[in-house]
Amino acid sequence: MNLSLASRQPRRYRPFQRGNVQSAPFWGRLSPEVREAVSVVSTVLPFRTNEYVVRELIDWDTVPDDPIFQLTFPQRGMLAESDYERMAALVRSGASKAELEHAAGQVRRKLNPHPAGQATHNVPSLDGRRLEGIQHKYRETVLFFPAQGQTCHAYCSFCFRWPQFVDSGESRFENREIDVLIEYLRRNPQVTDVILTGGDPMVMRTSVLRQYVEPLLEADLPSLRTLRIGTKALSFWPARFVTDDDSEDLLRLFERVVRSGIHLAMMLHVSHPRELMTAIASEAVRRLRNSGATLFTQSPLIRHVNDDPAAWTRLWSDTVRLGITPYYMFVERNTGAKRYFELPLVEAHRIHQEAARQVSGLARTVRGPVMSAFAGKVEVLGPLEGAPEEALSLQFLQARDPERVYRPFRARLDLEATWFDELEPFAAEDEPFFE
Repeated sequence: MNLSLASRQPRRYRPFQRGNVQSAPFWGRLSPEVREAVSVVSTVLPFRTNEYVVRELIDWDTVPDDPIFQLTFPQRGMLAESDYERMAALVRSGASKAELEHAAGQVRRKLNPHPAGQATHNVPSLDGRRLEGIQHKYRETVLFFPAQGQTCHAYCSFCFRWPQFVDSGESRFENREIDVLIEYLRRNPQVTDVILTGGDPMVMRTSVLRQYVEPLLEADLPSLRTLRIGTKALSFWPARFVTDDDSEDLLRLFERVVRSGIHLAMMLHVSHPRELMTAIASEAVRRLRNSGATLFTQSPLIRHVNDDPAAWTRLWSDTVRLGITPYYMFVERNTGAKRYFELPLVEAHRIHQEAARQVSGLARTVRGPVMSAFAGKVEVLGPLEGAPEEALSLQFLQARDPERVYRPFRARLDLEATWFDELEPFAAEDEPFFE
């Protein structure tokens, strides 16, 4: 996309989702099988894309294999075959919205909607009150879910927070009370980092975002050192930082954070190098860097999207060239459509190694492959060679128990395992790491 074209796009871009996708200009280019898959799977898992993604990022000559199409459009394999056939029968029969939602709810409950203790163990309390919309898993870091930022410019098909987009009830994380967060930070001075997350905080107007950010700056919190903002906007709507009618106000707000002495870190979710190849994405990066923010990229390794070392080599090289630091290569979480996107851990390690060997040291800042499991972030260090028995070496990069961090431990080598809870301790001394 060129900047002159971007400048003509309205702030309220046209989204495509289940309700209007059949009237979209690209609908007729899809095969009947793909059209049915989109219609059926989107009854269960959320679907949303937009004009920028459709026009600038997807190569329609290679659909359905195009990685960005796989990243944003529902695919048949995202549901178990029996669940797909059940929902397809309802769609074909013209079932009512209530019937579809009832059946979809039954399927969703089987998809592990809140992995790693998100709803049961990560929600903190203040004076006996659960602070819904706040999560405190690691000692130094608190996540805050601003209520108006719990949607996205487009939805990633692999997203582990898909319940945010399909459930407005108790399964949804959100909070409007920034004063409650500030009081919690005052009473917990061990917290140095606050992460605004979602959804995507960058869907909020600057005037709304300011209501969350400025009180943090004015609260006199000497322990608060870093404000992180998790966003996919650089990939799915870079106009947010360039041509939106309040993009200049947004950058001025970022500058104010930096002037206050708080480190502003933009955690950019970039899954494929094509997301950085447009002119407006490069301009967005330039403007963000000029605001004083530091930029990091992270993404899971996803079958059908980026399960190729060459894609990661290009991604890490391009991020470094643009002035962004590669941060995490994650393992696809054990939720939602994991079976469609997952890879064995040993295969993930191989892809990471092959990609890392092709880049300079500046790009080897990336850590991975990493599982965000219940106990913490577990890095796969790889198979141990030459041992009497085959083992897989692991370590925690973050943990609920900080004493476990950076202490290597072992699991029995399982060539098919795709997640931490599928591994078994290698020896008695490894067992405490699996508790």
